[in-house]
Order: sequence, then structure tokens, then C-alpha cells
Amino acid sequence: MLIKIEDIEFDPKDIMQLYPAAVIKTGDGDETTQVSMQWIENEGKGKVDLVGYGIFVHLGEDDVHEFMFDTKEEMDAVSAHIAEQIKNRRDGR
Repeated sequence: MLIKIEDIEFDPKDIMQLYPAAVIKTGDGDETTQVSMQWIENEGKGKVDLVGYGIFVHLGEDDVHEFMFDTKEEMDAVSAHIAEQIKNRRDGR
């Protein structure tokens, strides 16, 4: 069974990493970087320029798919859908 995120399907055995993150500006032009959700919620609020939120799927060193969202709620909804797909796969549905 494949896991679908937006319009892209992934074979779970090919996924090396799958994680949510906040995306902030680094201060160097338009450059951005990922920070953990825990950091942005506990340390970064009001201290950094938040660009948005993302779900990142690493299939290999140079094969990364980024799914960006304007709000944490949008990202959380997609994360819940991913979790449901994984649960259904595990349960044999």
C-alpha cells in the first residue's frame, strides 16, 4: 500500500525520514531553514520570521519532497491523514 500526500504517492519502504517542521527565514536574503515544532512553540515565538510549516519526506540524500502550509492547522490535518494511512496499512485495511 502506498501513502499519499497531496497528489504524490510514496512507498513506505522508500521513506528514510518523514517529519513536520516550522520554516523560518535565516536573515540571509530569502534563505530559509527548518526548525523543530517544539523549538518554534517554546523558544521561537516572536523571535524569528516564520515563513510557514512543512511536512518533509526524505527518500534519499538529494531526494526530498516538501509540502508547505500557511498554518499549523493545515499541516496538522495533513499529518493526521498520513497517520491514518499508516494505521490502516498496519491494520491491513
